Amino acid sequence: MNNFIYGFFYPFRSIKLFFRYPKLIAYSIVPMVINLVIYGTIFYYTYSYVTGKSSDLFETQIQNSLILEFIKFFIKIFSFAIVLLICYLAFIIFGGIIAAPFNELISKLVEEKLFPGRMAPPPVTGLVKEAAISIREELKKISFYLLVLIPVFLFNLVPMIGNTLSLVSGTLFSFYYNALDYMDYPMSRRMIKFGQKLHVINSKKTVSMGFGAMAFILTFLPVINILLNPLLVASGTSLFFIKEFNKQLS
Repeated sequence: MNNFIYGFFYPFRSIKLFFRYPKLIAYSIVPMVINLVIYGTIFYYTYSYVTGKSSDLFETQIQNSLILEFIKFFIKIFSFAIVLLICYLAFIIFGGIIAAPFNELISKLVEEKLFPGRMAPPPVTGLVKEAAISIREELKKISFYLLVLIPVFLFNLVPMIGNTLSLVSGTLFSFYYNALDYMDYPMSRRMIKFGQKLHVINSKKTVSMGFGAMAFILTFLPVINILLNPLLVASGTSLFFIKEFNKQLS
């Protein structure tokens, strides 16, 4: 449990890095702006469409104004939760691809400043090719995410316990995936194969799941997810080295 708590609160240890190295803030601005526009647009129009259509449907069926207002209020709460889930999935899939080259710069700077003796060999491919590799690795992770998540959603078809089973397993997998996602950048620079990346996450699973749990919470919250995404990249990079080289963690 101590290791889980350690991983859970670990992202906040990296806040000071953004004040110590202002370049991290500079690298964060462009993906923040792009994702805010995309995320905000998806959220606004999806929420407006869902609540509007639902309200129109019930207005034609229910005449009692008090009951109608209660139903509209419930629809807004339910729609907000559904749209939040849709936006979370959109952020994981599209936001990660958009931010991948910038996240690579953040991760590389953290590695350079905090772990200079463990730097990965410099790429000989050039900046454009390096950005393409970052996006390619992001697509691999997304494929893995969907490959697992789609069967998890199918648990809903199981009578009685299906919804609970789907919710619990989906949440736990999201913890795991977020740990992989944010610790992946230094691994990709070292050309570590995907199976080996999973082995790294599994090697200190309790710490990884704690970190992934906090990452999941922060990425699920609208706007907060975009603003704190660079923090998760920085802390994930740092945690990778601690997991690999700090033998005090069991």
